Amino acid sequence: MTLQEQIGQKLKALSPTVLEVENESHRHSVPPNSETHFKVTLVSREFDGLMPVKRHQQVYKLLADEMSGPVHALALHLYTPEEWEARGGERPDSPDCRGGGK
Repeated sequence: MTLQEQIGQKLKALSPTVLEVENESHRHSVPPNSETHFKVTLVSREFDGLMPVKRHQQVYKLLADEMSGPVHALALHLYTPEEWEARGGERPDSPDCRGGGK
C-alpha cells in the first residue's frame, strides 16, 4: 500500500462524504516517486461546530505516525457538508513550490 493510500485509509475514520488525498511531491524538490507532500480535501459531519484548528488536530492525531516520519508537508482543506456545498465543491489550488518543481 502506498503512503497516499495509507493516509486515505486512516482518514476514513472521520466518515467522510468527500475524501481526496493527492500526492503533490512531484511539485517540490524531492527525488522522483517521493511521497512527502500531500493535499487532503475532506468533508465530514465530524467537523460540525469545530473551528479549523480543532479539525486539523483531529487529522493530525489520525496521521501521527506519518507526520512524524515520511510526510514533510500536509495541506488540509477540511469542510462540513454545508461549507463544501457553499464552495460549490471546490477547494483552493496549491501554490507553486518556491524551491522546487524540478
